[in-house]
Amino acid sequence: MTRLALERLTPEAFAPFGAVIAPDPATARLINGGTTTRFHELARVEALGEGACVIISIFRGEPRRFPYQVDMMERHPLGSQSFSPLSSRPFLVVVAEDDNGAPSAPRVFFAESGQGVNYDANVWHHPLMTLGEASDFLVVDRAGPGDNLEEYRYREPFIIEEAYP
Repeated sequence: MTRLALERLTPEAFAPFGAVIAPDPATARLINGGTTTRFHELARVEALGEGACVIISIFRGEPRRFPYQVDMMERHPLGSQSFSPLSSRPFLVVVAEDDNGAPSAPRVFFAESGQGVNYDANVWHHPLMTLGEASDFLVVDRAGPGDNLEEYRYREPFIIEEAYP
């Protein structure tokens, strides 16, 4: 098995896969009479296809145990999918570039407190990977007609040795 290294989740490193969702001072605007800071347009939602709409859900992820074998990936060809934690606990983000219709070797990002992610449409990613205890996430994604889930199983799994850098 190939061991996967944890990477820091930064907007630059994650750009090929989507956007990091975290307060960005460059987008800050005071609204509501100066009582609220709005961090504007941190990610764009994609809902492709006739009859598609954007929905908001809460996912409760059970924690993974390590070492952990990454043996599958999934993608949503018709829409983006964002995960914003509703707690201050970190989580892992596992993504891969597309290699002729299959995911390449995964990359593992460590999302710190206050960070979320928005996967672009058609980006290979592993299902939610919470750490330590069950965690809730606000999820924004696409609903509507069409097959918006594709799964891929690796011939040989990759391994994540530990959950923290």
